[in-house]
Amino acid sequence: MTDNVVVLDASALLALLFNGAGADIVAARLTTSVIGAVNLSEVAATLADLGMPEAAITATFAEFDLDVRAFDAGQARVAGALRAATRAYGLSLGDRACLALAHQLQAVVFTADRAWAGLGLDGIRVTVIR
Repeated sequence: MTDNVVVLDASALLALLFNGAGADIVAARLTTSVIGAVNLSEVAATLADLGMPEAAITATFAEFDLDVRAFDAGQARVAGALRAATRAYGLSLGDRACLALAHQLQAVVFTADRAWAGLGLDGIRVTVIR
């Protein structure tokens, strides 16, 4: 497992965007972070729900120069396999996609979702930012 790359959950990027608890932790690692396209979509949906126009969402993402990774077949298999282990924690497909990307990259996940602290998944390390 490597500490060189951090995978951001949607909640971690939202913490940064809204300067919430843990934003400083995310900001410090932004240049070595990646985010899955599925999680970026979740962030875009949240911003749209708050009334942000699509052009402003696009500009916001461009401002952070995010390294966005596609959701591929390998991640799909891992995310599907994680369902049984994460069901009791209420994790969504987006959450499992984030964990699958971290598994694929052998990277740590940053999340603001405290429920993830108890996951204890083999080969996937989680850091709760708040």
